[in-house]
Amino acid sequence: MPFTLTRTRALVLALCAVALVLVGGRVLRPAAPRGAAPPLIRAKAPASAPHGAQIVVVDVAGAVHRAGLYRLPHGARIADAIARAGGATRRAQIDLVNLAAPLADGEQVLVPTRGTAATGGGTSAAPAAPVDLNSATVEQLDALPGIGPVTAQKIVDYRQAHGPFTSVDELDAISGIGPARIDNLRGLVVP
Repeated sequence: MPFTLTRTRALVLALCAVALVLVGGRVLRPAAPRGAAPPLIRAKAPASAPHGAQIVVVDVAGAVHRAGLYRLPHGARIADAIARAGGATRRAQIDLVNLAAPLADGEQVLVPTRGTAATGGGTSAAPAAPVDLNSATVEQLDALPGIGPVTAQKIVDYRQAHGPFTSVDELDAISGIGPARIDNLRGLVVP
C-alpha cells in the first residue's frame, strides 16, 4: 500500500509542477511595449491552393521574425505577409509600412528597423516599402530616386491611358525613363 501512495503522490506533484510552469509562463510574460503596433491578423494560406486559385509569392525581409519567401492568396495584404513571417520584431518601425497595401506577385515587403529610416534634414531617400505603380500618387512617385514631379505625373497619366502596369519594364514607354533608370527603380517599385 505505501508503494501506491508514493506513486500517486509523485504523480500529483508532477502534475502540479507542470501546471505551475504553464501558469507562471503566462503570468510572467513581459507586457507589450507602449506604442506598439496592434497585432497583425494572421493570413490563412492553404498548404496548396485549390485548383484555379491564384496565389502570389512575396519576399518578406527586414525586421520580421522569419524572413523568407511566402505564398499567399491573391488579394492578400502586406499585413498578411508580415504575419506569415512571424510578425514584426521589437526593433521594427512598422508605422513606416502601409499594412493595408495589396500584395503583388514577386514583391519584396521590407520592414525597416528603428533608426534606418530617413530623418528630415532635407535629404531625400527611397521609400521604406516598394511603391505600387498602379496605386501610387504623384507625390509618392516623386519621392523615388531619379523621378521628379513631371515624370511622376507622366507615370500616372500613362496608367490612366493604358491601364495597370504588369511589369516594371513597362516604364520604358514613358519619356524620360530608360533602362538605367528602370534598373535603379527595381526593388523600389512593383507593378
